[in-house]
Amino acid sequence: YKVIHVAGTKGKGSTSAMLTSLLNAAGYKTGFYSSPHMLTFNERIRVGDKLIDDQQIVDLVNTVKVFVPLVRELTTFEIITGMAFLYFSQQQVDFAVIEVGMGGRLDATNIVHPLVSVITSISHDHMKVLGSTLSKIAEEKAGIIKPGVPVVISNQKKPSRETLTSVALEKNAPLYKSDEI
Repeated sequence: YKVIHVAGTKGKGSTSAMLTSLLNAAGYKTGFYSSPHMLTFNERIRVGDKLIDDQQIVDLVNTVKVFVPLVRELTTFEIITGMAFLYFSQQQVDFAVIEVGMGGRLDATNIVHPLVSVITSISHDHMKVLGSTLSKIAEEKAGIIKPGVPVVISNQKKPSRETLTSVALEKNAPLYKSDEI
């Protein structure tokens, strides 16, 4: 399936939900992976407007649990991400909109090779992990930019914009700035 990968501090969930709605409305079977959930775990993995049901979660856990001991220091988020990717494959989605959990560069979702990457507004978040400046945080989020893969960025503060632009140029990734489109 084709992937749209979304990172950022503010607006990544809304952007991901809107992209999913647009693709659904266009007639595509679309998976949506997000975190964290608001009310129920099932919100994290959905196809179209339908949340994954409890039995499907149990089935996925039973499928992946044999592999968990084979990987040292595997996190819960990495396991859930793997379950989502497997589920989208089983459901034969056309597209999957994948929201980054935290950061981007080292995020479990960053294993994808997207059709397009999207980076929403960047501000100070998870500073103990991502860095104390907007440039450092933007560098982590820019980790989802892949060579040659188009990237769309929202309006950014100057340090973030400069970092994202630099990484896109370095990786020869076509860059589209939403405030200039």
